[in-house]
Amino acid sequence: MGSYRQHALDGASAVDLVVALYDGIVRFLYEAMRAVDRGDAEARRVAVKRALDIIIHLQARLRMDVGGTPAKALAEFYAAIFAQIVQASQSASNARFSHAIDCVKNVREAWRQVALDAGANMGALRLTLSKTPAPYEEESASPASAKPVNWTV
Repeated sequence: MGSYRQHALDGASAVDLVVALYDGIVRFLYEAMRAVDRGDAEARRVAVKRALDIIIHLQARLRMDVGGTPAKALAEFYAAIFAQIVQASQSASNARFSHAIDCVKNVREAWRQVALDAGANMGALRLTLSKTPAPYEEESASPASAKPVNWTV
């Protein structure tokens, strides 16, 4: 499977690679959720570490001197999602992992749209992130009242 993934990324644009990294975060968070279901704390920690490693990698590659406001917003997003994942792992909460996955998928979708738009209009492309992910609200809050993160491209 690893060589298939490597082949799929050969010739990918930088934005496509970022999307693939977000896919990796989501995949590892789902692995962490399955580990919670099995009661396997070690597997949960390994999956969480891999997801956090990707976030650290993405954060380290931000160019604040070039990226301006979007880079600052991404830095805030990475810090917030990092904290949410750590909290989800500490509490072994699938609900918290699910919330983090939703936030990551939301931003991943914005990056996917950037990838689609990049070929047509690279010069005018601008990613605007409106806010960092809202903290996870306890189970007492209804899912309908949860505020989605608004990411616009």
